[in-house]
Amino acid sequence: MKQVKIFAGSASRSLAESIAAAYGTSLGDLTVQRFADNEMGPSFNESVRGCEVFLVQSTFPPAEHLMELMLMVDACKRASAYKVNIVMPYMGYARQDRKDKPRVSIGAKVVANIIQSVGTDRLMTCDLHAGQIQGFFDIPVDHLDGATVLAPYIKSLNLENLIFASPDVGGVVRTRAFAKKFGAEIVVCDKMRIRANEIASMQVIGDVKGMDVVFVDDMVDTAGTICKAADLVMERGANSVRAVITHPLLSGPAHDRIRASQLTELITTDTIPQREHNDKIHVISLAPLFAAAIRNVVTHESISSLFV
Repeated sequence: MKQVKIFAGSASRSLAESIAAAYGTSLGDLTVQRFADNEMGPSFNESVRGCEVFLVQSTFPPAEHLMELMLMVDACKRASAYKVNIVMPYMGYARQDRKDKPRVSIGAKVVANIIQSVGTDRLMTCDLHAGQIQGFFDIPVDHLDGATVLAPYIKSLNLENLIFASPDVGGVVRTRAFAKKFGAEIVVCDKMRIRANEIASMQVIGDVKGMDVVFVDDMVDTAGTICKAADLVMERGANSVRAVITHPLLSGPAHDRIRASQLTELITTDTIPQREHNDKIHVISLAPLFAAAIRNVVTHESISSLFV
């Protein structure tokens, strides 16, 4: 069996340390050198020749995180690593997965091309914005399910009148899959946007009176949608409202909106490190799941068995 080495990019060091610890090892020694103009150059301070290397880095903004990761892959390939695997808990630009209007880019495909162009052997990620993004790659993609660690927490709450809700029509499939684990029903919030991150109107499709509502989504950015939806279901007679998401982008006014909303709590993971503390946010680590997936990749065992 090839020696396994796990390295962390600067965006995901804390999560990478937890993954390495759960795997039973420590992080490899990596230095990111900086020039006076802030241009970077990753340098591995130990041999990776013949090793199975796993590079952990989420690619949330700025795009420099993606560039750093690509340079890390290139350095490994040039140092004769046996295989270079990317562990990307959150894939940036994944929301741009199609042409939804004329003359726009498909950012997810551009990122896929970049990842493959530097010689990446495998991609491991979690809860892509759209599952079909896996088809943008010509290398193996291990698409982990965040519900594996999030669902047990919801079960531990022992909510009596549990119902799941999608904050928009596009998230119905994801919400139904989550609700299926509990044998629960779902409702849908139908929203109309003026532009990105700005909602004109919203309505609830389904009855939430007296119910403990749990919204399910892959990410929260400015928290405008989830907070408006939470307030709306409470107006419609819900007993309580929570949200469970995988990727806590939480940009701009997100924290203030969550604090001011009627959300009891926002349950999320550590794919993106938090910039500030928020008493309403409960973080569950994905490190054990990623560590188990890495172990199964190395030993050629099933990945889907971890979450199916």
